[in-house]
Amino acid sequence: MTDNVETGALHGLRVLDLTRILAGPLCTMMLGDMGADIIKVEPPNGDDTRTWGPPFIEGESAYYLGINRNKRSITLNMAEPSGRAVITALIAKSDVLVDNFKLGTLAKWGYTDAWFDEHAPRLVRCSISGYGSSGPKAAQPGYDFCLQAESGLMSISGQPDGAPTKYGVAIVDVCTGMLACNSILAALNARARTGRGQKVEVSLYESSLAMLVNVASNYLTTGKDARRFGNSHPSVVPYTTFTTADSMIALAVGNDAQFAKCAMVLGHPEWARDARYTLNRDRVANRAPLESMIATELKHDTTSAWITRLQAVGVPCGPINTVAQALDDPHTAARDMIETITHPTIGPLRMLGMPFKFSDTPASVRRAPPTQGQHSDEILRDVLGMDHAQVAALRRDKVVV
Repeated sequence: MTDNVETGALHGLRVLDLTRILAGPLCTMMLGDMGADIIKVEPPNGDDTRTWGPPFIEGESAYYLGINRNKRSITLNMAEPSGRAVITALIAKSDVLVDNFKLGTLAKWGYTDAWFDEHAPRLVRCSISGYGSSGPKAAQPGYDFCLQAESGLMSISGQPDGAPTKYGVAIVDVCTGMLACNSILAALNARARTGRGQKVEVSLYESSLAMLVNVASNYLTTGKDARRFGNSHPSVVPYTTFTTADSMIALAVGNDAQFAKCAMVLGHPEWARDARYTLNRDRVANRAPLESMIATELKHDTTSAWITRLQAVGVPCGPINTVAQALDDPHTAARDMIETITHPTIGPLRMLGMPFKFSDTPASVRRAPPTQGQHSDEILRDVLGMDHAQVAALRRDKVVV
C-alpha cells in the first residue's frame, strides 16, 4: 500500500475536509478510500474524537483511527484572518468542500453562498448539519443519540414491554455520512455535465427520518403509529430470534414458500397447510402461537445443527455472533474486510476494509489515519506552494500549530 496508487475511481479529485466527529469524517474517508486526496483541516485542539476513549493505542483513540484513514492532516487556526487565507487558498485547489460547522459559521467568516458563486463556481460544497438550514430547529446542534430519540428510531427499538433503546453504534451519524458521500458523488456527476458545482445539504434529522423507510410508510399510509417488536418484524412472520439448545438463532422467513420449507425442517409440514399460517398476512395475525411453537422445536437442537438444515433448503438464518466472532469469521477475511497499514507511531494497524469493490478502479488503504498536523508543512508547501519562510511565519503566529 503506497501513496502513489492512481487507480481509484476518484483519483485526481481533492476534498477539503472541515469536519469532525463521525458523519463528516466517515463521508470523507469513503471518498478517500475511492482515491480522492483528502485534506483534513483540524483546529488547534484537534478533532474531538482524538480524545474519545479508551481504548487508546500509542496515544491515538481507536474511535478516531476507525474513520480517518486516507487523509492528510493540517492543524489550522481558522479563527485567525491568516488562517482563513490558507482556507481560501485551499478552496481554490479543491473540488469538494465538506463541513459540519454550526449554521452560519462559514458565512460569518465571509464564505457566503455569493462568495462561493463568485470565487469557486466549480466547487461542490456539502454541509452536514443537525437539522438543515431552515425550519424551527435549524440553529440547534445535532447529536446522534438525540436524533435517534427524536426521529422515532428509538421508539421502535427494544422489547415490546421494555424501554426504547438506541442502536449499538451511532447509526444516524453513520447513515448521514454515507448519504453525504452519495450526494457529493451525484453533484460531481452533475458538474461534469454542467461545468458548475453546487451546494448539497445533508442533516442528521432528515437522514434519521429517511431511515424509518417501511415503518414510516406504514404510518403514512394507515395513520397507525409504530411500536416496538423486539427482534421481530412488524410485517413478516417468522422473522425474529429464537433460543436453541446451546445459544440463539436469527430466523428470517421472507415468503410463504420459505415458511413451508421451514415447517418441514422443524418436523411440522402441517403448519404450512394450516389456514392460520399458510400466508404471511395470516402468520402476522397469529404471530404469538406460531412463534411459540417454533421456539419449542428449536430448543431441541443446537444453533449450528439448525442452520445446516435450514440453509440446505434455502431458509434464511444465521448465528448471533459477537463483534469478535464476526470480525474473525473466515468470510470476513475472504472479502478483505480487515486491512493492515503501518501507522507512524503505532506500527502495524488493523482496521476495517472497504465494503465496496470496484472491478477496474479498486479502492485502497493508502494512508494510515494521520497524527494531528502530520502533513501541515507538506500541504502548505506542495499544495499551496509556500516557501520555508512563509510556513515558519504561520507557525510563529500560531496559525499553523
